[in-house]
Amino acid sequence: MYDFDELTAFADVMTTGSLTRSAQKLGLAKSTLSRRISQLETRLNQPLLRRQANRLIPTEAGLLFHNYCTELLAMAAHSQEALAELREEISGEITLEVHGALARSWLASAIEAFLQRHPKVELTLHTRESPPTKMHSNSVHVWLGPTHECGLNQERLGHLARGLYASPRYLAAAGTPHHPNELNQHAWIDLLGSASDGLLLTHPEYGQYTFNPPRSRLRVDLTALHIDAIARSQGIGLLSHWLTAKREQHHPGELINCLPGWEPAPLPITLLYAYGHQSRRTHALLEFLRSQVPTPWRASMAAV
Repeated sequence: MYDFDELTAFADVMTTGSLTRSAQKLGLAKSTLSRRISQLETRLNQPLLRRQANRLIPTEAGLLFHNYCTELLAMAAHSQEALAELREEISGEITLEVHGALARSWLASAIEAFLQRHPKVELTLHTRESPPTKMHSNSVHVWLGPTHECGLNQERLGHLARGLYASPRYLAAAGTPHHPNELNQHAWIDLLGSASDGLLLTHPEYGQYTFNPPRSRLRVDLTALHIDAIARSQGIGLLSHWLTAKREQHHPGELINCLPGWEPAPLPITLLYAYGHQSRRTHALLEFLRSQVPTPWRASMAAV
């Protein structure tokens, strides 16, 4: 029978290559950590680590045993989670990743309500503007934009309709376009090359027009910086109506839809999470996020 304190000590030193760093990380005395590894080596009747220069590296036996050690520790963690599922309360750690454009505008206040509802849950919130390709079973991601096959469950939450926006000050100086064919006469503010392959704009009365944006003198990779640049009169750009309305609540009059009616395809909003059995805390977070979907998102989805 293995001692899981010994297994944890060995696995951590395999990661750090240092007794000192692992002892600090695990909150143990260096002598205690060294003793646990020695006890494990005695139990296995094999040396697992050897010193090379200033680093501990695995022996051949150490490399082989590390795979089993990792599996044993993972099984122990899963068994603890399974037992926690039997408790009446929802508890434990969970990670939520949200597209940067939606974090403050949508989830800032909602997350507080989730944590109040589940006081034993510890939530880590990350913002990112690139889609995930791999996720832990206790992780959930909300992505804005097209998705591709990534080995994750993909659940559509809604869509964000978009339009062409500029600041009143910019339009006063450069003039207001009346048709997309006039956009080439204006400065274009680009977000991550989102329109680099051409932008198909559709109008309910005037049909379709493919706009090939001029080279943007300012290219940004964050939605917040994109909106800021357009609001500061740097040019015309493509923005979500919903996000723009949120900003207008705090900064009224900063942005104008300069070509109303001309719109590209709406951006999908997708809930991504691992396949298989969901822990109670993951299930609770998924249900909570579904309940927080704004009505305009669903209305845009119905229109697609």
